[in-house]
Amino acid sequence: MKPRVQVFESRQHSTGKVFVLPSTFQELLQQVESEYHAHVNVLYTKDGASITDIDLIRDDDLLYVANNLENPVPNNSDDVTVNKMQYNHKSSEWITLNVGGKLFTTTRTTLVTRDPESMLAKMFQYPDRWSNTTDKNGAYLFDRSPEYFEPLLDFLRHGKLILNPNINPQGILEEATFYGLTSAAEEAEKLLKDQQMQIYSEPLTRSMVIKALLSSPGKCELRFQGVNFAGADLSRLDLRYVNFKLATLTNCNLSQANLYCCSLERTNLSGSILDGANLQGARMICCNAEGCSMKACNFDDPSGIKANMEGANMKGVNFEGSLLAGANLRVATLKNSNLKNCDLRGAILAGTDLEDCDLSGCDLFEANLRGCNVKGTKFEEMITPLHMTQSVP
Repeated sequence: MKPRVQVFESRQHSTGKVFVLPSTFQELLQQVESEYHAHVNVLYTKDGASITDIDLIRDDDLLYVANNLENPVPNNSDDVTVNKMQYNHKSSEWITLNVGGKLFTTTRTTLVTRDPESMLAKMFQYPDRWSNTTDKNGAYLFDRSPEYFEPLLDFLRHGKLILNPNINPQGILEEATFYGLTSAAEEAEKLLKDQQMQIYSEPLTRSMVIKALLSSPGKCELRFQGVNFAGADLSRLDLRYVNFKLATLTNCNLSQANLYCCSLERTNLSGSILDGANLQGARMICCNAEGCSMKACNFDDPSGIKANMEGANMKGVNFEGSLLAGANLRVATLKNSNLKNCDLRGAILAGTDLEDCDLSGCDLFEANLRGCNVKGTKFEEMITPLHMTQSVP
């Protein structure tokens, strides 16, 4: 059986590694370095004597990578400086970090235990390998932001990522990734997602919308898709070409707003006021406008771009006096709506639910009413007579 040797990281460690004794001392050092991830030039006996020759090692000898006796390093060693530093770092639990000019004092256990696979953990498991990254006072230097490092250090202490209100989770995520702190990075990602969700869930104010409008070109499609505007005062604003698809605009004031060619597809407009608004070419497919006030609105675009409200929920909407010529209201629900004195010339109302609507005084010239529900609908004082061909399926 080939002779073996037991090598320990230091005399403080109770567990070591068993190596089959190779033919050369250099081969043994390479094996030890591979196991302990540390630069090794010399091995020590339990009495502190240095070993540099393979012939001096006997079968089942106990050897040590670091000599941590009271006077550990022989005067004739070529690695006096390195070994002294190794001794000081391993025997001292407290460590000072200089991060971007700010000093942090912590323990080696704190840096190593929480995330053992991180860069910090590996760095302070084997501090002798990083001896050239210390300042004149022995503090380890990091050219990183101390603002983002502080919550990460607290995370290593107690396992919770707690941020002050002025700290950006994106910055924490970047720093956690740099230090290899996987668990902290996962927490930062969660906080970042929560922050983004909060931005989308909290209603935007009038001032926020104005800032966005001023910073965008006039004909640019400003995207407010899925954003919450509930209760916002957006009256008289120029909102041309804005994409409000799937947005929440409940109980908003949009009176006299310019919504030319806006996308309001599947938008929730219930309870909002749009009196006098310009809705020429607006795309309102399948939107929910139940209970809205749309008095004296203009849906008719002379250039031929028609407003599209196909499949929209328009229950109880007040359209009185609105210009709806050519508008597409196919299969929309207008039950109990007020359409008095509306211009519906050439409008598409095929399959539309007009039950209990008031169309008194409307102009329905060439409007398509085929297959629509007109139960209880008022057709009093019509400007033009309603032809049978307009309503026959």
